Amino acid sequence: MIRWVLVIFITLLILSYLLPWLEKLGLGRLPGDFRFKLFGRIHVLPFASTILLSLLAALIGKFL
Repeated sequence: MIRWVLVIFITLLILSYLLPWLEKLGLGRLPGDFRFKLFGRIHVLPFASTILLSLLAALIGKFL
């Protein structure tokens, strides 16, 4: 179980650093992705982008 927590943490860390680059591709701005400003910071909850990336990863995993 700790292994999965570590994998999820590292994945979230990598995606947070890649977020500005991914926004240029349109991820994070899809309908269903929530952005809000709180205490001067912009927070993003990318629900639709997460579903899209999960489907893409599942398809890649299925064909490999």
